[in-house]
Amino acid sequence: MAVTAQLQPLVASNTAFALNLYGQLATNQGNLFFSPYSISTCLAMTYAGASGDTEAQMAQVLGFGTNQEQFASLFGELQSELDAIQQTNAIELDIANALWTQVGYPFLSAFLETATNQYQANINQVDFTTEAAAATQEINNWVAQETRNKIQDIVQPGDINVNTRLVLANAIYFLGVWTEAFAVSNTTIQPFYLSSNSQVAAPLMHLPAPIADDTNDMAFNFMRTSNFQAIELPYASNQASMVILLPSQPDGWRQLEQQLSPAFLSSVLAQMSTQYVEIFLPRFTLESSFDLPATLAAMGMPDAFVPGVADFSGIDGEYDLYISHVLHKAWAQVNETGTEAAAATVVTIQPTLVPEPPPVFRADHPFIFFIRDTQSGSILFLGRLAFPSQSAAAPAPTSPLTLTHSGNSLNISWPCSLTGWTLRQNPDLTTTNWTPASGISSDGTNNSLSIPAPSGTLFFRLSQQ
Repeated sequence: MAVTAQLQPLVASNTAFALNLYGQLATNQGNLFFSPYSISTCLAMTYAGASGDTEAQMAQVLGFGTNQEQFASLFGELQSELDAIQQTNAIELDIANALWTQVGYPFLSAFLETATNQYQANINQVDFTTEAAAATQEINNWVAQETRNKIQDIVQPGDINVNTRLVLANAIYFLGVWTEAFAVSNTTIQPFYLSSNSQVAAPLMHLPAPIADDTNDMAFNFMRTSNFQAIELPYASNQASMVILLPSQPDGWRQLEQQLSPAFLSSVLAQMSTQYVEIFLPRFTLESSFDLPATLAAMGMPDAFVPGVADFSGIDGEYDLYISHVLHKAWAQVNETGTEAAAATVVTIQPTLVPEPPPVFRADHPFIFFIRDTQSGSILFLGRLAFPSQSAAAPAPTSPLTLTHSGNSLNISWPCSLTGWTLRQNPDLTTTNWTPASGISSDGTNNSLSIPAPSGTLFFRLSQQ
């Protein structure tokens, strides 16, 4: 497909994002497969509601235009051109978009119109607050249907919950047959070198180079340097192709990954020339899944995922929404006939939940209370406090006084930490004639009073001054 000059900057931006995202995801070990177009499309629909710093960060990372209306129009035009491929019947390329919105939520009409007019998205209303599980199943069913059942259960239980207000989804399905198919009879089990000192057995498809007088020969775009080879395998009608970059050494893929950039890919494609090539290619199936908020935040758009910071006021006119998940799942199978691939992306959006302050129990007015046996539930005491004690005095500690005697002397002591308390004495409890005791000494830890043993009765107590 020849892209119009108007769309070339958008395609270039999508390519740059694809390679940057590959660089982030490639830090994981093992196979890797994803659809950057699906991710870009789903985030582009979300971008239609972004404002402020959130909008600027998304534009920078994803390569989106700062004029949102113009950008959405260009993205819609690109999708229309891709949809046109389907009409040729040479390959299958189906792209679908959809939104699920919370019933009764005040979405801005401009946001919904952009989704339907530019991205051809179907809008479905659901009640996430009561039917989150049913909505999860509905979205998974839609993704499975749009991807010929290749992408299953992209949304897991809990990804969508009572707080969800909006779900955006993209699904893409591709089926292409090789322009020059591999004969199944030529496929043999051969070594596949994982590294310079490790190998496994794998089915390698084989396409021999044509002989000189072959009238039905097939040449391929090919280039080779001392470090790698590149080949382009076209699908029917040359409307799509697979480009393979093969390092010269089994351990050379890391160095090759470090070279990946839009300029590098453009250089590779420009250097290719049509040649007869003998091809060996493994038959394989890949499947990958990701939740991308942390990855995208690390790439430079953190605000979109931070409650209270994200600005998606273009969705509902408020500043309370943020992206909770960017779920992506991709699948591909390459065999002698061609390639089948599918992917889906789901973005979930929910409001910032402002934590409620802890409740305050301030018993500063009359109340009823009871004491109960928690085992039987029996109420043991029941009452009402209508008028509390007015005394502000704190109760004295239990038994703060220590009495000892030696010979004819009596020693009374109490901790120095009991500040504000005075030792008083009274020969008769029937009177209120409590007088402060004299002759008190202190060793820094305890206060003490030593007196001759009284001949009669003498009472002592600690009381506040």
